[in-house]
Amino acid sequence: MAKKKNAAYVVWKGHKTGVFDTWAQCQQATSGYAGAQFKGFTSKAEALAAFNGELSTPKAPTGHALTVDAAWNSVGKDMEYQGVWLDTGETAFRVGPIADGTNNIGEFLAIVHGLALLKQLGDDCPIYTDSATAMAWLRKKKANSQNVKEGRVDAKLIELLARAELWLQENPYPNKVLKWHTKDWGEIPADFGRK
Repeated sequence: MAKKKNAAYVVWKGHKTGVFDTWAQCQQATSGYAGAQFKGFTSKAEALAAFNGELSTPKAPTGHALTVDAAWNSVGKDMEYQGVWLDTGETAFRVGPIADGTNNIGEFLAIVHGLALLKQLGDDCPIYTDSATAMAWLRKKKANSQNVKEGRVDAKLIELLARAELWLQENPYPNKVLKWHTKDWGEIPADFGRK
């Protein structure tokens, strides 16, 4: 099924705020603005309702699911990631710290680790992540990290990324990977709590 095209865009924080008819207008209102907040909608009416705060906030998910997250230490430059069960709060896995990692790399590895674990368990539950970047890398089955391209990561991390990418190429999976909406639901259960 084809994805519906956005008919309007809302900018809550940007050089200019409001409802815009085109992506170009939205980009102009947000490009270069630190902390810009914007979203596309499939109808102008929905966009107006969202801009005016009239859309209801989706409820946080409950039940059986795996949540994943990563943390990066700005002082030690170490990265780690983990998976936590949504329904029980128990840790499913935890990896690291690993030298020279980035948060995006950790988020990507956490998703793939979670998918591999769920496949091993025969569990088709969803995975939640708060990283849009990691979800994009997952769709491409490739970590698009500048640090990797420039050779600024640890050899162990290069090996983990290569294994993750290979696993994605060789293994289909039934699990949905869904976005955790931190703004509406609070921190993801797998968060390391270091903010």
